[in-house]
Amino acid sequence: MKTSAFDFELPEELIAQHPPKERGQSRLLVMDRKSCSIEHRMVRDLPQILEKGTLMVFNNSRVRKARLYGISEQSGVKAEFLLLDRTCNNTWRVLVNRARRCRPKRRYLFEDGLSGEISGEDGEYRLLRFDRPIDDAWLDIYGHVPLPPYIRRQDSKDDADRYQTIYAREYGSAAAPTAGLHFTGELLGELERASVEFAFITLHVGPGTFLPVRTEHIEDHKMHEESYRIDEETAGRIEKAKAGGRKILAVGTTTLRTLESACQGDRITRTDGNTSIFIYPGYEFKITDALFTNFHTPGSTLLMLVSAFAGAKAAAFAGREFILEAYREAIEKGYKFFSYGDACLIL
Repeated sequence: MKTSAFDFELPEELIAQHPPKERGQSRLLVMDRKSCSIEHRMVRDLPQILEKGTLMVFNNSRVRKARLYGISEQSGVKAEFLLLDRTCNNTWRVLVNRARRCRPKRRYLFEDGLSGEISGEDGEYRLLRFDRPIDDAWLDIYGHVPLPPYIRRQDSKDDADRYQTIYAREYGSAAAPTAGLHFTGELLGELERASVEFAFITLHVGPGTFLPVRTEHIEDHKMHEESYRIDEETAGRIEKAKAGGRKILAVGTTTLRTLESACQGDRITRTDGNTSIFIYPGYEFKITDALFTNFHTPGSTLLMLVSAFAGAKAAAFAGREFILEAYREAIEKGYKFFSYGDACLIL
């Protein structure tokens, strides 16, 4: 299948540049795969929409302030680095703009007197070795919120809160698991009172989630590995819900990919692991019954994933056609798209 089959036209004014004034006050496009129907609701309506006994699974990864700006000692040119993960000691794997100029031995100066040197190349990544250790506490002071490139502004103090879920716990993501940005303490409380249960996994969002597909055919695209964790309590809750015939609702594509990666028959693997799972139309889902997610960028692996999920039970439409038709209707009605935008619920 060609990557171009997942393109769509989106007016630029529908790309959300800021979060809504209040967390949780977003629109919700509800898609029913069985009837191929679409309904327009609000995120706050979830307690009335979801079946009693539904188990919602959230990704509790916490976003690092992973964007750093450095000045080249050689040229004085400013470069932007996105820290992905620590490889050893003081060395981090990074994405960098103007990557061709960032060759080994090139040195950069950062805030707080920090300096770093490009110590190697790893395909499209660079290895950046700092002259002293940096940790998440340092990044909270000197780093920047890694807003995606379609948000065309610098990060602000507000983003430090709003580009983070309220239940984020484990540092490690280079981008937010954005479906979770809609949830407030009040909404979670209402869901509990509606007999909806919760469980938490951890997947640290990295290039596997957000890098674009550059191949002509989607089958040729290779996903990058991302690390995840599922503990005993979460695995037990998921297995119990599934055995009892209750719905498993993944909050976000990262959660769905984690669940599908860890599912082995009737069991969920309790593990710290890595996944490079690439889900596109034709994939047979093993455990996930419903998906709460944002609207996704044209030609992305995430749009391919939701197309696969939307087609799992669709009778009148293929999943891709169902998703693109729903997106067209959302565009007509002025929904906001992407990280700070509105949400979808696929049942």
